[in-house]
Amino acid sequence: MKLLTMILTALICSNVFYGQIKADSSVSEDHISEYKDNIYKPNYKKLIVPTVFIGYGVISLTSDALKDLNRSTKYEIGEHQPKKIKLDNYTQYLPAAMVYGYNLTGIKGKHNFKERTIIYGTSQLISAAFVLPLKHIIKEERPDGSNSLSFPSGHTATAFSSAHFLFREYQDENFWMAISGYPVAVFTGVYRTLNDKHWVGDVVAGAGFGILSTELAYWLFPIINRMFNKKDAKSFALIYPVAEPKNFGAGFVLNF
Repeated sequence: MKLLTMILTALICSNVFYGQIKADSSVSEDHISEYKDNIYKPNYKKLIVPTVFIGYGVISLTSDALKDLNRSTKYEIGEHQPKKIKLDNYTQYLPAAMVYGYNLTGIKGKHNFKERTIIYGTSQLISAAFVLPLKHIIKEERPDGSNSLSFPSGHTATAFSSAHFLFREYQDENFWMAISGYPVAVFTGVYRTLNDKHWVGDVVAGAGFGILSTELAYWLFPIINRMFNKKDAKSFALIYPVAEPKNFGAGFVLNF
């Protein structure tokens, strides 16, 4: 628990110190180059936190000290035998739902419905591209022994990508509203360990992949948005799967 609290603190502080670039969804085609170069210009300092998280997770696969931490955490959880709840199956999506909820109440974020849907859909595709292959390549056994798809935590990756999406959309509107998704993401990660589904290292790495996926989605948005807004582009809908053993989700992208 202390480790995950430190993760949340480091995440919030990094965004405060390094800042984020404000996006204006009303930019015209005449200013698209300036929009791309200035609004979404990559800031590599934003990769520090996800890189550290992912690095910790990777090292935990081989480090005896971090393996001991994983085992001691599992032992402590077993000693207290907390009641297993399945809320983490739903809370992973809650921060993203909050973005749409805030907009419905009239609190506008940086992007309109179409644009933010493209961004979020892209982040989930990137996250799945990281997480799903790694699970089958690394084949780390889960704490409960149910399978060998423990690393990294897909639930935590989704939760933190959603929380970071909320932050990026509302950081300039209301800071406290913007960071409100991170406690939900931490809750999701904590309960992946309490439910005996993941080691601490899996959760930390999942958080890193989630944040990284959202950052990449924002960097790629100008390119993807231009593809969606070509004059001769036809309307279409894209539904994509996000799957894990015994869990299944879906994303939706609409071009109109």
